[in-house]
Amino acid sequence: MSKIMIGKTVRRLRMEQGFTQQGFAQKLGISTSYLNLVEHDQRNVTASLLFKLTEALKVDLAALSGTQEREFEVSLREVFSDPQLALDPVPESEIQSLAAAPGAARAVLALHRALAAAREEGSGGITLPSGRRILGPNEEVRDFFHAHENHFPALETAAEEIGRTLDVASFGSSHALAERLRRQHGLVVAVRPLPGALRVFDAANRLLTLSEDLPRESRGFQMAFQLALLEARAPVEAIVKRAEPTTQDAGELLRIGLLNYIAAALMMPYEPYLNAARELRYDVEALAARFGVSYEQACQRLSSMQRPGARGLPFFFLRVDPAGNVSKRFSAAGFPFMRYGGTCPRWVPHAAFATPGLIRVQVAQLSATETFLCFARAITGRPARWGEPAPVHVIAMGCDVSHAREIVYGDGLDLERAAVGIGLSCRLCERQECRSRAFPPIAHRLAVSPETTNASPYKFKTLPGERR
Repeated sequence: MSKIMIGKTVRRLRMEQGFTQQGFAQKLGISTSYLNLVEHDQRNVTASLLFKLTEALKVDLAALSGTQEREFEVSLREVFSDPQLALDPVPESEIQSLAAAPGAARAVLALHRALAAAREEGSGGITLPSGRRILGPNEEVRDFFHAHENHFPALETAAEEIGRTLDVASFGSSHALAERLRRQHGLVVAVRPLPGALRVFDAANRLLTLSEDLPRESRGFQMAFQLALLEARAPVEAIVKRAEPTTQDAGELLRIGLLNYIAAALMMPYEPYLNAARELRYDVEALAARFGVSYEQACQRLSSMQRPGARGLPFFFLRVDPAGNVSKRFSAAGFPFMRYGGTCPRWVPHAAFATPGLIRVQVAQLSATETFLCFARAITGRPARWGEPAPVHVIAMGCDVSHAREIVYGDGLDLERAAVGIGLSCRLCERQECRSRAFPPIAHRLAVSPETTNASPYKFKTLPGERR
């Protein structure tokens, strides 16, 4: 747990729950002055006080990790480094203080998103004062899943209720799903050529057609999706209603995402999957083989193991294409993904494209206090027809390096010597000697001299008053 962030997190949770500092100190059985020092990270938190904090705030230890504050800090640094704002460097202490005030931080980020959208839309402007309209439907849905840590208890319950009716032990998951669809809903499942589609449901003729291009594990997933569509619409619609999507497109994408979540929970039931993950030490390929799912499905399910009292390791999950476009991201591990722009070229997902099918491992050090064990693998799909390029994505996961000994990918690594320094993006990175830098950092002046050619593309200097 990060000592830097726990005080700010305690303060935020205390204020969100309506406690005054004096009243909360009394509840904990400590003095107000001592609580004030804890909230300003000037006193260590003992184990007994940590226990009292989780009890008083009614949260588990994961909620005190400071993930939200770190994410706000990253996003706010990105905002204040926007060259079109022409701001003087904002002190790190002010960024941290603002990140600890979630309402104000969200307002600043919403204003910046509105400004970015206004730049793109010209005179079109923004129709909603909240700034929500400026998010594309994909980004809006992605943010919704991220805000819920990619875990939905109501959908887990729905999947477990359906799963109890499936005879997976006798038939295997795919056959059991097909039997359930046939007996309960009168559906015939057929595998045929489906140009331009992977699954087609013909309700009138009670026919579910799956594309012959789908690998076997994906056929099972599509049947699970169809079963969720028929039997679990109520909890899905309840979540969609509460989410209040800003557009019809966002609502439909959210609905599909939630149905996909139930399908994954049917194929990989929570408790058996978590137990297997621990037994196999999070060997994703072994998990995929045991549950008859794809590597990507196995990874994404690991990122949703966030049930209170039965949590898996807190992983982040990322899917990125060769152009650097992120199509999926979840961050239970607190990895600070950038919303705009590219990621660090030194980070392992980019190297994984060179070795399709092989898992690449990296100890990625973002800062002196943030180091992650990351693993990534390139997945190559099947082209639509001969002559077209095959679709390629990298699936990357990782968690705080403190969990490295619990994961098979950490075996044999010298965690200190293997660490590779990375940045969030070139424009925000402070690393002076990086030979992979694509852009100079916004917060510094360049040190340019015709007498010297540097190994790093950009040499920079720090002036008085500027951030390092």
